[in-house]
Amino acid sequence: MLGVTDLPTYLAAVALIVLLPGPNSLYVLSVASRRGVGQGYRAAFGVFTGDTVLMVLTAVGAGALLKASPVLFGVVKVLGAGYLGWLAVGMLRAAWGMWRARLTRDAEPEAAGAEAAGAAERPYRRALLVSLLNPKAILFLLSFFVQFVDPGYAHPALSFLLLGTVSQLVSLVYLSTLIFTGTRLSAAFRRRKRLSAGATSAAGVIFLGFAAKLATS
Repeated sequence: MLGVTDLPTYLAAVALIVLLPGPNSLYVLSVASRRGVGQGYRAAFGVFTGDTVLMVLTAVGAGALLKASPVLFGVVKVLGAGYLGWLAVGMLRAAWGMWRARLTRDAEPEAAGAEAAGAAERPYRRALLVSLLNPKAILFLLSFFVQFVDPGYAHPALSFLLLGTVSQLVSLVYLSTLIFTGTRLSAAFRRRKRLSAGATSAAGVIFLGFAAKLATS
């Protein structure tokens, strides 16, 4: 089928990969839980855009370029780790503000501050940058996709297009599930300030872990 071999195995592998927690999916869940379905989908479409760009770059050989140039790979890796770290610091600062507001019982300034922070967040742009500043994604896509492309097929770009489209559809289903789960969580977060502050703190720590892992890999 358009030069794709063993499509059922590819579908199973994509489903497992998409289900693994990563910075993209956790950021979409975080946005949906704090700001609702609409903003959650803004973040999700940032992920889709970034992933599409990476898939196109993979198809034209950018993955091979990164693999052949350790300096270029290192630069992009440092940028990606730095951006993830910056997101983590922002989450931890927001969590600290929640803890302080809870201790002083000053809920109204907290709400105003959260609203101002949300207005400046720009979920689409942030999710797009998180996706693009991950050179390992290109290397992964390159090594993963080629396993399911028939080397004798005359139009391998169509094979990459089909594999990428299937991957994006699976990702859409998964992120939609996270978005609607996140909006249900938001009601609990609004009622329980300790839960909200704890979840934001945990997300910040996890993003720090992603940054450290990317920087040291």
